[in-house]
Amino acid sequence: MLKSLFIQNFVLIDNLDISFDKGLSVITGETGAGKSIILGALSLVLGARADGKSIKKDSDKCIIEATFDVSLYNLEGFFLKNDLEYDEKNCILRRELHASGKSRAFVNDSPVSLAILKELGSRLIDIHSQHQNLLLGDNRFQLKVTDALAENDILLILYKKEYNHYQALRRELKELTEAAARSQQEEDYLRFQLEQLAEAGLKAGEQEELEQEQETLSHAEEIKGSLYKISLLLQGDEEAGAVQLIKNALSTAESVESYYPQAKELAERLRSAYIELDDLAGEADARKDDVEFNPERLEWVNDRLNEIYTLQQKHRVDTVEELIRIRQEFEEQVEAIGSYGEQIEKVKGQLKESKRELIQQAGIISAQRQNAAKLISERLVAMITPLGMPNTRFVVQVTPKPEPDADGMDEVSFLFSANKNADLQPVAQTASGGEISRLMLCIKALIAGSTALPTIIFDEVDTGVSGDIADKMGDIMQDLGTKMQVLTITHLPQIAAKGREHYFVYKEDMAERTVTRIKKLAKDERVKEVARMLSGSALTNAAIANAKVLLRNN
Repeated sequence: MLKSLFIQNFVLIDNLDISFDKGLSVITGETGAGKSIILGALSLVLGARADGKSIKKDSDKCIIEATFDVSLYNLEGFFLKNDLEYDEKNCILRRELHASGKSRAFVNDSPVSLAILKELGSRLIDIHSQHQNLLLGDNRFQLKVTDALAENDILLILYKKEYNHYQALRRELKELTEAAARSQQEEDYLRFQLEQLAEAGLKAGEQEELEQEQETLSHAEEIKGSLYKISLLLQGDEEAGAVQLIKNALSTAESVESYYPQAKELAERLRSAYIELDDLAGEADARKDDVEFNPERLEWVNDRLNEIYTLQQKHRVDTVEELIRIRQEFEEQVEAIGSYGEQIEKVKGQLKESKRELIQQAGIISAQRQNAAKLISERLVAMITPLGMPNTRFVVQVTPKPEPDADGMDEVSFLFSANKNADLQPVAQTASGGEISRLMLCIKALIAGSTALPTIIFDEVDTGVSGDIADKMGDIMQDLGTKMQVLTITHLPQIAAKGREHYFVYKEDMAERTVTRIKKLAKDERVKEVARMLSGSALTNAAIANAKVLLRNN
């Protein structure tokens, strides 16, 4: 519910601060007084596109602020999703327009995008004007009206959940089919690459071992000569070999141990050195015999390394371990090719089951729509007949679709005829502007009885009617006001008298400019305004008396 509206520096408005209440409120004023300006400001704070020309002349900034009670709208999820503070009793939407052309939007003092402001605004206020009457010819709007009266909310939530699942399965099947086709084309290539890597019989660490062996085999003679030289230096002839020299030194140290005790430590160290060098000499001699030049083995090692290097160059890697990983990936891809058929059949089965469930749910929704279609036709004709349309025929046609879509399996069309013996035709093709206005008013009244609607503002939808018809339209608005907050801009006294509250828009000439004002009328002011609407600017006693009667009867 709209609680208050504050406007500063907007077109002809310098400062306006007005509060609103529950029920039906009427807004009146002479043509050109600025009612449309107020409505334009309200549209901006609900997310409409801004125009720098909207700022009052000689002002730097325009501010529009609307305060709502949103306790009945179940909007906690919206505020949580958009990380906004939730205050159900005082939800404040603010729009700031700057002369530079910049625009800023806020919800409860938090900056928001225009898209978020617009989405929230659409849930708070429904501005119904002559322009919105175009909606009546839109099949999606007609479907929404039918679903609202059919009370399909929960059913549609469940249906759309299943529909999303169905669409996801269709995408998965398409992707699997395409992947299977691509893989089939690549299968020969993949198998060739895999066979080549598999035949190579690669082992982790193999390359390093082979490269070391290659070095050894390539320098066999040099290595053998070096080992021979080591052995010769350690165990050469009896006098010159290092082992013999250490042994002689050991004997010399042992010979003086009895009269020089310190020689014992020297002898122990020489003994350890002798044992170690003698062992080294034996090992060098033995390894010398192990090293042989083997051209056949060297050729095999070279060929094996060339095979590894060729594979690395082909696959653009540097190690055998990376080649092994690539081989495993090829194995997985080849294995996946064989499993595509199984996966495709599995998803086809799931898709078939999902479609069966979807059609079943759509059937329940269709039955609800068929029942609602009859109810809408009956109630709408009964409601609109007193509004100067006694020969109205109205049919909600529900036509099945061959395949389910996001809204079910139905096409809904409003068929209308206002004259006797005239064929029923789509409402947009046959109804006049005045007829569409009355139809829309009745439809909104029907919807309000079955679902919670935001505040609704009627912008001169009573254009072109008068007298008893205007009175009946006022009754519908008044009844609608018992279910929700309704604001209506009107030029008709019959409707103005129906309001629980009455607001008057007027222009006031200041010293240098003209400004638009709005005020809530007291009881005696309201009598005068309704009388003016009845008789014009010259208030007569008869007009005042008639105004009192109208107000008393409502």
